[in-house]
Amino acid sequence: MDSTTDNASPAVILDVDGTLVDTNYHHAIAWSRALRLHGVVVPLVEIHRHIGMGGDQLVGALAGEEFERDHGEEVRTVEHALYAQLIGEVELLDGARELIGWLKDRGHRVVLASSAKQQEIDHYLDMLGAREITDGWTSSADVENTKPEPDLVLAAVEKAGGGESVMVGDSTWDCRAAGRAGLQTVAVLTGGFSEAELRTAGASHVFRTLPELLENIGDTPLR
Repeated sequence: MDSTTDNASPAVILDVDGTLVDTNYHHAIAWSRALRLHGVVVPLVEIHRHIGMGGDQLVGALAGEEFERDHGEEVRTVEHALYAQLIGEVELLDGARELIGWLKDRGHRVVLASSAKQQEIDHYLDMLGAREITDGWTSSADVENTKPEPDLVLAAVEKAGGGESVMVGDSTWDCRAAGRAGLQTVAVLTGGFSEAELRTAGASHVFRTLPELLENIGDTPLR
């Protein structure tokens, strides 16, 4: 890996859930319970395949647009409360802090991209120790349309100061949103999506873990 700082280094937009913190299955459980409380049973495997999609779109995608119109906001409120009961079990993914440090040491601007509520983002920022070393972060307050729409990625790029940028994510929704925003995505398997799914959604590179990404970073757009 080249240790020299390159002032032309692209900004790096880091997805949070499933990429830096191990939350995807906690969210799948919370969505499952919230939907069941409203009379809708969806297989967990199907819910998981929608994790990474914004909550404003997920309910309709899983339960239909009529259910979304009638109960979408209620389900999102319940999911948020149920996930809050699980967030204390969430752990950092191996290599999360190291990746942020490596990128900053080499002159990259780094923005954390999430459509989570601010209190969840605050929890993750504290876990990562990221407030002082990143260039910013997003939350649900920053966008109207969430992934797979490009708005969240574009908001993160704006917080990074614009210019060339690369996405690091774990879900097909990250890849699709980044592609619509004109960014390449480097993906990891930590969110539970397969390499084939991620590449089909647009990932240019796929690694098993963040440490594996760091070991091979010279072969990616993050170098």
